[in-house]
Amino acid sequence: MEPKAAKLKRALDDLYKAFDVAYLSSDPLEFVHRYSRPEDREIVGLIASCLAYGRVQGIKKSVEKVLAVLGPWPARYVAGFTPAKGRARFSGFIHRFNKGEDVSCLLYFARQIFETSGSFQGFFLKGYSANDAPIKASLAAFTSNVLSLDPSGIYGCKGLPDNAGVRFFFPNPDHGSTCKRLNLYLRWMVRRSNGLDFGIWKEVDPAKLIIPLDTHVARIAKNIGLTSRANPDWKMAEEVTARLRELDAHDPVKYDFALCRLGILDKCPKRLDPVRCKTCLIRELCVL
Repeated sequence: MEPKAAKLKRALDDLYKAFDVAYLSSDPLEFVHRYSRPEDREIVGLIASCLAYGRVQGIKKSVEKVLAVLGPWPARYVAGFTPAKGRARFSGFIHRFNKGEDVSCLLYFARQIFETSGSFQGFFLKGYSANDAPIKASLAAFTSNVLSLDPSGIYGCKGLPDNAGVRFFFPNPDHGSTCKRLNLYLRWMVRRSNGLDFGIWKEVDPAKLIIPLDTHVARIAKNIGLTSRANPDWKMAEEVTARLRELDAHDPVKYDFALCRLGILDKCPKRLDPVRCKTCLIRELCVL
C-alpha cells in the first residue's frame, strides 16, 4: 500500500501540474502579468491582492478601475500621487466595504514606500528576519510599518483613524488573521516563477511563506486532511503550510494556486457530487 505522505504528494503534484498558467484569467494575478518592470509589478500586485476579496468578477472590475487611473506606468503615477489627486480620481469608487479614500491612502503609502526604501521589497526587509520561520514576525512588522506611514489629507485628520478602511488591507497575524491577501502578495513576489509567480523579491526565502488561506483553500484543506482545525485563522494557515512543507520544504505554497482553482472554478462541491467528484484529481484523498 502506498504510504499516506507519498499518496498526498503524488496527488497534489498532479494537481499543481494541471492548474498552470492556462488558468491565469481566473485569478487577479493576471493583472500583474501585464507589466514587465519590477516596480510596476510590485504596485499592481499590491492593488490586486488588497482587493482580492469577494467574487472574482467583482474583484477584476475593481482592479481594472484602479489600473485605468494609474495608466501604463503605475509606479510613475504613484511617484507623483497626492491626496488631492486621490480625491479627484477615486471619488465614488467602491469595492464592497472599501472606498476611494482607502485606495487613495494605499497609493499614498506606496509613494512613501518607494521614496524611503526604493522598492516594496526594500521596505519589507526593514522588518524581515532570516531567522523568522515561518514569516509571521516579518509580516507583522511589515503591517505595523505600513500603517505608521503618513495618511495626512486622506481621512480628514492628521493620524490614521481606527476605522480607516486601509487598515483592512494590512491585517496583523499577531491578531489571529489569516492575512490571506498579504500572503497572496508575498507568494506572487517571492515564489520563483513557474509561469505564475514572479520571484522578484530575491532576499526573501520562499520556504518561509505561509499559504494564502481563503475559504476555498480552508475547506479543501480540511477535506484532504491538511488541518484538523475548524475555523480559518493564522494557526490553520500555519498548520496547512506545515503539512505542505513536508511535501516540498523549499516551496510549500506552490500548491496554493491549484487548490484555490478547485474552489473558484466550482470543481470541488461542498457536498459529494458523483459527477464532479469522479473527475477530481484529489478525489482519493477527500473525505467527502
